[in-house]
Amino acid sequence: MISIPEAQDIVLSHTLPLGAVTVHLSDALGRVLAEDVHAPDSLPPFPASIKDGYAVVSSDGVGEYPVIGESRAGQLDELPVRPGTVAYITTGAPVPPGADAVVQVEDTEVAPQGPDGVRRVRINKAAKAGQDIRPVGSDIAEGDIVLRAGELVGVAEVGILATVGAVQLKVHAKPKVAVLSTGDEVVDPATRPLGPGQIRDANRAMLLAAAARGGGGGGGGGGGAEVLDLGVARDTEGHLEGCVAAAIERRVDVLITSGGVSMGDRDLVKPLLARQGTIHFGRVRMKPGKPLTFATLEIAEQGGRQMLVFGLPGNPVSSFVCFNLVVLPAIRKMAGWAAPELRRVAARLTRDIPQDPERPEYHRATLSWGPTPPGLASPTNTNTNTNTDTNTNTTPNIVSGEAASQQQQQQQPAPLDACELWAHSTGNQISSRLLSARSANALLEIPCAAGVLRAGTLVSALLIDDLGSMPVPVAEGGVAVVPTTPGF
Repeated sequence: MISIPEAQDIVLSHTLPLGAVTVHLSDALGRVLAEDVHAPDSLPPFPASIKDGYAVVSSDGVGEYPVIGESRAGQLDELPVRPGTVAYITTGAPVPPGADAVVQVEDTEVAPQGPDGVRRVRINKAAKAGQDIRPVGSDIAEGDIVLRAGELVGVAEVGILATVGAVQLKVHAKPKVAVLSTGDEVVDPATRPLGPGQIRDANRAMLLAAAARGGGGGGGGGGGAEVLDLGVARDTEGHLEGCVAAAIERRVDVLITSGGVSMGDRDLVKPLLARQGTIHFGRVRMKPGKPLTFATLEIAEQGGRQMLVFGLPGNPVSSFVCFNLVVLPAIRKMAGWAAPELRRVAARLTRDIPQDPERPEYHRATLSWGPTPPGLASPTNTNTNTNTDTNTNTTPNIVSGEAASQQQQQQQPAPLDACELWAHSTGNQISSRLLSARSANALLEIPCAAGVLRAGTLVSALLIDDLGSMPVPVAEGGVAVVPTTPGF
């Protein structure tokens, strides 16, 4: 068996970014740019006012002046501002010729009209030349590269692209991903009641959703794959071959199967892949997901193009974990991500986690940010492993409920430097229990060993979802306990 890092390296070495396609700005969210984007003109294209107020000649100083015109966003009177005059101006409007500063409304007061009926204003605070004016090109200069090839288009990037008029964009193509479940026992989720030995197909719906969401964390936008539902392959060689042929005919880039990769006499996926392509690995040292398989098929009749095939285990949690660890980085790389790997952070355990002496575990957990949870003493050691027959003194002490309550009250408000990421296990980690993936935003990397990682131990965690929706720790009474920056 190989390790997950080795499996990831093998998969990515056989994965190439897809070519460029042109999309409209409205379809760019979540996509990766395939070429640099340049600004065709400067921003602002004219000297612009930062505030509502009066455009003035700074050398005039304090005094009462006639208002000879107005400059509003999208509208500019033709009269120039000469010494001894001012013009009313709104935020973002062009500074009229002759003016070299803007005085905000708060530093002025309306004066009585003059004998000629012209509006007048009193300037109460002298301005310096250039005050509250954005020079031409101060935000973006003509010809600047505003976004580079390889950058992921997020919400702010959409705004930048609109600002420079980039409405047709070259981005990497979306990979086309097909999902196929296998097994005579697998039936459609709508099936009621279940027949003898039947199970509803959770994997296909889950994997289609995961591939469609792609690498964008919390979802949304067009950053995922184009997905194709191939249904359920029955436990016959002919039906399975027909389903794989359908994937080839539809020119999919990635085929994901679930089930049929273990050692049973009806586990037909691996033999088929061995006949039609090259199996690069078929067993991985991990928990859950040991039967994970990866193969490539060269499609001669389609110009020798390559199709990646991932044979995921049938247990739902195993499929969920294997997709995130191995399939998702490949989809990201195809979509143009320069660094397609899952992001790794450090978090402390909130409970003891037993270790497996034979395989490393990818433990589902929910990360939250905050002070030490009630019931745990503040951690003083970042590496805490206890053998089954040995106890050390480096683990945090569990404190009584009353003491924990007092400790939590003393932490109100907790200092910002007392907060860190905490990993809350999702419970029973058996590979058939998909509830262990509910609300999980991370996979904890639990080393292979005979022992227990104690509560408070600092572990590495791979992010599988957006931390923007992580739980917010609260004290008694429902008050959030995560503080703000001192003085904020």
